Amino acid sequence: MELENNINLQTNSNELVTEEKQNSFLESTIGKIVNSALDVGLRMLLPDFVEEGVIEIKDALFEGGLKEGVQTAVDSAINLGKSVLGIFTGKFDDISQARDAIKTGGVIDGISGVLDNVIDKTESTGLINSSVANIISNGKDAILNSVSTNIENEFMQQIDGAEKLAKYEDNWKEYFENKDFEGMEREYQKIKEKINELLPIENTLKEARAIENLHNLIKNNGQDFNLTDEQKKLANMLV
Repeated sequence: MELENNINLQTNSNELVTEEKQNSFLESTIGKIVNSALDVGLRMLLPDFVEEGVIEIKDALFEGGLKEGVQTAVDSAINLGKSVLGIFTGKFDDISQARDAIKTGGVIDGISGVLDNVIDKTESTGLINSSVANIISNGKDAILNSVSTNIENEFMQQIDGAEKLAKYEDNWKEYFENKDFEGMEREYQKIKEKINELLPIENTLKEARAIENLHNLIKNNGQDFNLTDEQKKLANMLV
């Protein structure tokens, strides 16, 4: 019996991915992108400031609510994008859907508004002076352009990563059919590494989890490929 059939027949319908997990992944990923763009942008806009001064200004922006504001902007963009694209299940079926929702939901406009509010707040509370506030406001587009480019690059890397994951899984199945555990182990390690880098998608995780369970069952069985049907079912019941 082919592995493809084993996996499809024996995986169950347990929910591996929730809307909250996907949103949290996107909020965290885009938050890191904004953080990086802000680092580069502030150093470019404030070339005469020493490192400590730039860090203090960045800290002031975060104290003014930048992190929370970006998370809210990303979440709003996700929800609006899902509505526009007609994604009523609440969850993305693939990475391209997530990319399109983020774009359609206007995440850059949302982040732009957050920067405006945070700059005004930190200036009014005296965390940064008016001169620095004006410099950041006037150079905001450069920061946003960096954020936009890096978000697109991140999604391209995600799509490329999903394609590589599928290749590793196909390779694992081929080694399984040939009862080559050494080859399986190499591909299994690649699968484990790649799955941690990707936006959680239900079908992707089910496939990877089924491979993980079967791989470990064979490994713990002394690399014996002669598994009973009950053992195979048990491996997939844990998905």
